[in-house]
Amino acid sequence: MIILDTSIWIEHLKNNRLYFPTIRKLMENREILAVECVFGELLQGVKNKSEKEIILNFWTYLPKESYENIIIQAGEYSAKNKLLDHGVGLIDAIILMHSIKSYSKIWTLDTKFLRVIPEELKYINS
Repeated sequence: MIILDTSIWIEHLKNNRLYFPTIRKLMENREILAVECVFGELLQGVKNKSEKEIILNFWTYLPKESYENIIIQAGEYSAKNKLLDHGVGLIDAIILMHSIKSYSKIWTLDTKFLRVIPEELKYINS
């Protein structure tokens, strides 16, 4: 499974040809793991009802995992690994914790986030 960071979702929603075909294929194969905080960020930036419906449809369709205390665990992981010192906030720590728990890779364009993701958890689009 692959977790798309908000930065990748934005490129997909803009129909960026560098990302759209790969993401569409991953979605068709149900290989994308939806993470609630990412969709919360996407919804935070919607400009109209149509955008909101598209995002909520993706949320409904995609596989999800639910973990009790994931935000607490993400906070502890962040403190232990000094993620704030690297410019990485709680949302990214939550995404990283989802990745660790679900054995999923993370696809992001965020260079600060990329620096703290363990190599084995990074998704590289080839």
